[in-house]
Amino acid sequence: MSTIRVAVSGAAGKMGQEVVRALQKEADLKLVAAFDPSAKGQDAGEVAGIGHLGVTIEQDPEDGVEKAQVLVDFTEPAVVKRNIHTALQKGVRPVVGTTGLSMEDISDIRRWAKSAGLGVIIAPNFALGALLLMRFAKIASQYFPHGEIIELHHDQKKDAPSGTAIKTAQMMAEARGQVVQQQVSEEKLGGVRGGVLEGINIHSVRLPGLIAHQEVIFGGSGQLLTLRHDSTSRESFMPGVMLAIRKVLEVDELIYGLEQVLFGD
Repeated sequence: MSTIRVAVSGAAGKMGQEVVRALQKEADLKLVAAFDPSAKGQDAGEVAGIGHLGVTIEQDPEDGVEKAQVLVDFTEPAVVKRNIHTALQKGVRPVVGTTGLSMEDISDIRRWAKSAGLGVIIAPNFALGALLLMRFAKIASQYFPHGEIIELHHDQKKDAPSGTAIKTAQMMAEARGQVVQQQVSEEKLGGVRGGVLEGINIHSVRLPGLIAHQEVIFGGSGQLLTLRHDSTSRESFMPGVMLAIRKVLEVDELIYGLEQVLFGD
């Protein structure tokens, strides 16, 4: 069995630490580099609470990402696009869980991947249950054209709405076509109805104690259909991340959304 060499960007963050811990449980995956300016010079394993691994955390992917075959990025919207570009320039395939990328950003990254002939996987959510919710919402939209999304995350999340909510709304709109939702005649508080993406209202909640949660509520004549997924631990994302690390080596283009890997959507 050949070993896949992996680097982690954002290694000192909560998701980055979880990835470092998860990699140590996989026989075919090996952490070879880690990046995070907040923990530069520290050992990645010690930061993640699993003991010394001999992998020193560097400033950013410019400082040695070429040691790896795959870069896992859980950083911030302000730096993720640059990290992807750096990885591709150095022949490394990115697996990205950082949200906040615009559709223009996605188009740029798709072009970079094609030019480099390298795979990229960008996934707004790596949890299997969340991917199933998105798929179920897409199916339901064919029969319930009126639906709204409520997404709830921890108060340290830097972007709103979540990438999962945006992707869900896009999938719903694709399935049922454009439907103009009935709007209230007056908002007594500006923005109280949330943001609107392709006719679908999205509401964002940010509170301590939350991890990642989403509801999609559909309304029809005399009935409601509610779909909900809750991630109560960051461990819920790790099987999807490990799957993406292996899959990205098999593709030579951008895959946006892990549901394309699981379901072929």
